[in-house]
Amino acid sequence: MSRVASDQDVDIDLGQLVRAVWARRLRILTITALGAAVAFAGAKIVSPQYRSETRLLIEPRAPAFANTQTNDASAGPLLDELNIASQVQILQSADLIKQVINNLKLYNLPEFDAAANGSALTDILVALHLKKNPLENPPEERVIDAFTQRLQVYQVPGSRVIGITFTSKDPKLAASIPNAMAQVYLAIQSGAKLDSNTEATRWLEPEIDSMRQKVSEAEKKVADYRTTHGLLQTNGTTTFTAQQLNDISVELTRVRTDKANAEARAQAVRNALSSGEASDTLSDIMSSQAIQRLKATESGLQSQISDLQTSLLNNHPRLKSLRAQLADIRVQIRQETQKILASIENETKVADLREQELEQQSDTLQANSAKAGEDGVGLNALEREANAQRQLLETYLVRYREAASRADRNSSPADARIVSKAIEQVDPYFPKVVPIVVVAAVATLIMSAIVIMLSELFSGRALRPVDAPDVEDRVEEEGQGDAAPVPASKIAKPSMLTAAIDEDEHEEPGAEPVGEAPADDNEFSVSSVARYLTDCRAPLAVSISPTGDNGSAATVALARVLADTGRRVIVIDMTGSGYPSELMAENPEALGVTDLLCGEAAFGETIHGDRMSDAHLIPQGVSDVRRAMRGVDRLSLLLDALTSAYDIVIVECGAADVAGVSRLTRSKEIEIILSLPEIDEAAFVGLMQDFQSAGYERVVLMSGGEEAAMRSPARHAA
Repeated sequence: MSRVASDQDVDIDLGQLVRAVWARRLRILTITALGAAVAFAGAKIVSPQYRSETRLLIEPRAPAFANTQTNDASAGPLLDELNIASQVQILQSADLIKQVINNLKLYNLPEFDAAANGSALTDILVALHLKKNPLENPPEERVIDAFTQRLQVYQVPGSRVIGITFTSKDPKLAASIPNAMAQVYLAIQSGAKLDSNTEATRWLEPEIDSMRQKVSEAEKKVADYRTTHGLLQTNGTTTFTAQQLNDISVELTRVRTDKANAEARAQAVRNALSSGEASDTLSDIMSSQAIQRLKATESGLQSQISDLQTSLLNNHPRLKSLRAQLADIRVQIRQETQKILASIENETKVADLREQELEQQSDTLQANSAKAGEDGVGLNALEREANAQRQLLETYLVRYREAASRADRNSSPADARIVSKAIEQVDPYFPKVVPIVVVAAVATLIMSAIVIMLSELFSGRALRPVDAPDVEDRVEEEGQGDAAPVPASKIAKPSMLTAAIDEDEHEEPGAEPVGEAPADDNEFSVSSVARYLTDCRAPLAVSISPTGDNGSAATVALARVLADTGRRVIVIDMTGSGYPSELMAENPEALGVTDLLCGEAAFGETIHGDRMSDAHLIPQGVSDVRRAMRGVDRLSLLLDALTSAYDIVIVECGAADVAGVSRLTRSKEIEIILSLPEIDEAAFVGLMQDFQSAGYERVVLMSGGEEAAMRSPARHAA
């Protein structure tokens, strides 16, 4: 029966689905084994099929004597994707298939004409007009159809390789047919090239004879025109007039260069003479032997004068004589320089006359060249015609020689070659027994599990109530798994948390209390604490009741007061006595915290409503406390999820100590409520010191139990 009411929100219980499948595991395995056995039997009954493959590489091929340029020129179209696709279609053409069928005499094999033998099922379908009579088709067409169904021709992706595969019941036939198709294809391709060469030679022979006559006539016209107009050539392409004009242009350039050079040299000598500067730096002057001798004499006289000046006076006759000789030598140097200048000026005049003469000759030759250019227009036209006829003749001759050399069948290979021949297969292509059995077993296993899950869903057993869907999802995502076991040797009666703590986990108090207890009792009432929790918007509060059940009753009253103000409140009963559950739960055997930690209840099943208010409750539960406390670490995940769904989560721990509270929560930023119906300053200060030393600074005192007594029923006597 379903555990969910008809008017209640529900969710799918994944745990129940898994448990249902696991409970029926033997049935599922039996069905899976049966499905695998049926698949194995079916695979063994089916006749085995064998498949073999031949591969062709499409590439340009030519005889060994063919040149490389021809191969490269013809390689372009063969490498095109459209050409490869065209070759695939040729291999599947009806003419090629017919030739293979005739060569291997496949029409005699029953495998290729199963319609001729017939079957009872086929006869019934034909009689009921549910199937066309296969005998209405010609035998040749039936054989071709059967052949095509077993044939597969495809291009290997990213390559120029074509695969030919064939499937047959006979492994020898499956290997021989692809090889035969490849041989027929190569023969057809080679024959097509041979026919093309034969037709080319037949057409080129008369064309070559006609072109030879046309070339001879064109070359004769060129020679006659050149002789008539005097267009003689010097080196094959340049005329005599043009050659002369070129030579004169070169000579004129050289003469102008010499003239400019002579003028520059003369100007340099003039500048030296006019300014009185030394002419030692001028190459034309220093290259003169006379100047060199005079310069040597001048240098000797200067040396003598310098020597005598050290011992004689300036008016000494010897010095005067030497100075007179030095002045005479310098006059001679200047005269010799004037002669050199006159010589350079004569060179300039000669270069100028030579330039004028060459310009006159150039003008005459330019006129002759212009006339020769006009005559050359007609000559060029005749030469172009002759060259065109000659190139066409040479092209015809090359093509004719190539076509004639390939007249033999062996000299015209097909533009394809076999790279992998089909071989006789040992293992059948179909059926693959092991994969079929595995797939059938897996499919049967999955279908069986799905059927069981659907039955659980339709029956309602896999559905659960949703009180706080966000809380349940987070707990299932974050809190699944076994928690680390906690020693249970130190278990105290007042609180469940004490069962999960060892004696060595307690901390010694060593700090001063946070504050002093206020003197006004009204500040610590249940209503005051409720207002405090509402104002500070505390999501989580841990209530400690050192005096036992009377403090727990005050905590229940606090939850009901908060619920009356419109806050979404939930109380978690972590006491040892279960007194909060007794006050709030309708059913004393309701599932709770211990059942959730033991994995015996879903999260939605542990949340219950308070019988006297709108607050919610997670009771203590009915499972073993010691076993449940082994998963106490999951409580922190539970609290994190609950705080996202409720405004305030109150954990009633009973007479718990600081170590138990530390195990319960991850954060120190929580509200600690000390529920003391009667204020005991010593007890309060001691507890404050304990929590202070553990890092908890937000501690609130709550006293009084009148509200709990008024709104809660009397506790049953033990």
